[in-house]
Amino acid sequence: VKNQLEEKVGKTFDVFTAVEFKTQLVAGTNYFIKVHVGNDEFMHLRVFRSLPHENKPLSLHSYQSSKAKHDELTYF
Repeated sequence: VKNQLEEKVGKTFDVFTAVEFKTQLVAGTNYFIKVHVGNDEFMHLRVFRSLPHENKPLSLHSYQSSKAKHDELTYF
């Protein structure tokens, strides 16, 4: 989903490392992921994975920017 995020925010990230995640089961799975994007900057991503029989790619549902390393990863 890195490319999807870069397209939405209009910039590229040299660093893109997941450091924490949580899941939520729905009609598929929501992944809430804390991603280190360089320096002291982090972003929280909400990524949706559809059910296997739907055969769809992962999609970036939403994101929160300007997060810090110690910000709690919560459902959004």
